[in-house]
Amino acid sequence: MTKIRPAALLLAVLLATAPAIAQDGPTGIAFAEAPEQSSGICTGGNPERTLACAREKCVAGGAESRDCARVAWCFPAGWSADVFLQHKEGPHWHEYLCGWDSKEAVVKAAAIKCDRSLRDYLVECTTVRFWDPDGKELQAN
Repeated sequence: MTKIRPAALLLAVLLATAPAIAQDGPTGIAFAEAPEQSSGICTGGNPERTLACAREKCVAGGAESRDCARVAWCFPAGWSADVFLQHKEGPHWHEYLCGWDSKEAVVKAAAIKCDRSLRDYLVECTTVRFWDPDGKELQAN
């Protein structure tokens, strides 16, 4: 009878699961926002590092670090959207949707976000950009 050594067994398990552990491309998406100032978006596999990256991009866009709030993290990233909103009294901001199964689904979610019967205080609401599940940015039409 052949005995399998623990180290050999561990190596066999690691080699068998390596493809499942390996990640090709971004796996999550993070958003940071400083209202009326700047925003940052990053993709990656680790939530803390990806959210930190988004805050760094927000600061690089001109906001103070204390103003750049971590507003969203989705894993997996799925389809994502950036929705611009403006209140009738002037302030404007962005809201982010992420983790959706398809572009069609995130477009419908953004339409609900912009439904004036639900948010009658808005004077403007429009989707300005999308990200596909691989993190590729696409401008809204």
